[in-house]
Amino acid sequence: MSAEARLKELGIELPTAPKPMGVYKPIVVTNGMAYLSGHGPLQHNGQLITGRLGLDLDVEAGYDAARLTGMGMLATLQAGLGSLDKVRRVVKVLGLVRSTDSFDQQPAVINGCSELFRDVFGEDAGVAARSALGTNALPGAIAVEIEAIFEVDA
Repeated sequence: MSAEARLKELGIELPTAPKPMGVYKPIVVTNGMAYLSGHGPLQHNGQLITGRLGLDLDVEAGYDAARLTGMGMLATLQAGLGSLDKVRRVVKVLGLVRSTDSFDQQPAVINGCSELFRDVFGEDAGVAARSALGTNALPGAIAVEIEAIFEVDA
């Protein structure tokens, strides 16, 4: 089943692709690879999910923020490629989680994005190499920031 068909089957409606919040391109496609810049958890109302995991947010709220971030990334891919069906596989995901020093569940938070990609692109092509790191600060105090690399049909 195609990624676009899976979106419909899962009842997922992607948001409008987020606009850059600085001097960068949200997506760069070169040599069969699509590089997505860091995305944050942008809600449909235009507000970002902010907070620190282990203080303001729990794992479930972080998971939801990471899933929302993944939806924005899919919207960027769709806008940049014309269709998610041009994605061959997710290659690498880097997730940053704004968290307290004692919070150690960053992988569980970033699963929100990783599981979305798996559901859309399939068990093999949708599961990437991944890093999930904690950090003390992110732009605008956002809860998570995620970037990724995709192999695509150009």
